[in-house]
Amino acid sequence: MQQALAMTYLWLKAGHIIFVIFWMAGLFMLPRYFVYHQEAEPGSPEEKLWIDRERKLLKIILWPALTVVWVLGLALAMSIGAFSQGWFHAKLALVLALTAYHVWLAGYAKALAQGHWKLTGKKLRLLNEVPGIAAALIVVLVVVKPF
Repeated sequence: MQQALAMTYLWLKAGHIIFVIFWMAGLFMLPRYFVYHQEAEPGSPEEKLWIDRERKLLKIILWPALTVVWVLGLALAMSIGAFSQGWFHAKLALVLALTAYHVWLAGYAKALAQGHWKLTGKKLRLLNEVPGIAAALIVVLVVVKPF
């Protein structure tokens, strides 16, 4: 029985890591799509193509990956009793922040599709660094468990 539980934990962990990679890839791609979208001529076929790409990235990769990351992550946390550990609280705060960033990106995609540009290409390129910084901090928290 203990071996079966250990294998279940490893499968949960593997799935969690796989879907984190999918989610992070999408979080890196979407702001870059926004840059290219904003460089396209308004109302052009190219702009319509970027709107479709953004919609598909959100619908096919980002939203499903986010859901699976949360489900498997919470299952992992429960299986190891992480809710009482300080490193996990910090990780959870960062994942919540990344989730809020994801939701904000989805909202920006809708605004952009309606022709409302709020940010410059430079600001979008800077925003593209958010998931990388968060990922680095999360990996340190999970691997090192500093507190």
